[in-house]
Amino acid sequence: MSGGHLGRAGREPGATAIAGATSEVREHELVVRARGGDGAAFDELVREHAPRVYRMLVRVIGNPTSAEDVAQESFARAWRGLSGFREDARFSTWLYRIAMNEANRFLEREARRETLPYEDVMQEVPDLAADTTAGAESRELRRELERYLAELPGNYRAAVVLRDVEGLTNEEAAEVLGLRVRNFKSRLHRGRMELRRRLEEAARER
Repeated sequence: MSGGHLGRAGREPGATAIAGATSEVREHELVVRARGGDGAAFDELVREHAPRVYRMLVRVIGNPTSAEDVAQESFARAWRGLSGFREDARFSTWLYRIAMNEANRFLEREARRETLPYEDVMQEVPDLAADTTAGAESRELRRELERYLAELPGNYRAAVVLRDVEGLTNEEAAEVLGLRVRNFKSRLHRGRMELRRRLEEAARER
């Protein structure tokens, strides 16, 4: 089951692979320069990743102003900790993990973060990242999804955002959250099921 890959259809596979490889080479060059103290290179990395990091934080935190503050702190922490970046991981994954850690600190300070137990649940649920932009009914569904997503407990919301909105793999999202893959799948499943429950309740009330 795929998630969070909107807007990618229609590209030639070969062109996509070449573009991706070129982007990775360029990113590696920027990381090397930034690790050497090149602030301009780091600024370019920030410009590249800031929109996705901010969008993720808005959905996880639920407040655009707070998300912007947390994003700024995340980038500052990334700059200070760049010497510890292991190049066996993707820079974006490393940056997401920093941002998620900062988001969790914020949520803990706000006393809104909830710790819940995990279990290995493998039941398939609908792909929440499917294109829902066509038609008034689909747009309403998208608005409902956004609203209910914002109401999820922080740990469930983070899992759903990373997997179904940002399109990370289970392995990448688990690394960002510092979880084992099986625990991440459990958290993701619970978040998806809670969204489904709320959507079904809304549908019955119509």
